[in-house]
Amino acid sequence: MSVTETPVAQAAPAFNPDRAWRLHPQVALRDESFGALAYHYGTRRLLFLKSRTLVALVSALEHHESATAAIAAVVPVHERSQYGRALARLAASEVIDAT
Repeated sequence: MSVTETPVAQAAPAFNPDRAWRLHPQVALRDESFGALAYHYGTRRLLFLKSRTLVALVSALEHHESATAAIAAVVPVHERSQYGRALARLAASEVIDAT
């Protein structure tokens, strides 16, 4: 009896704010009055970024050595923890990926 292995989908890496991150190459952002729409061409998933600050943060990720550095540069101090959680959700949705 033989066993056929089925390919396992590669999971998105766990979000580590001390790593460098970027907008996933297969994701396009479209500015909207509420923030932006993020469309992933690979998964065909559409997400809403409901904050201009979050859009600025996602756009700034590739210019910083880590997500923590990008958050410090873009987000007010009292809001940083919530934006860290938002980036973790975007990483899980493959909107951003580690470099």
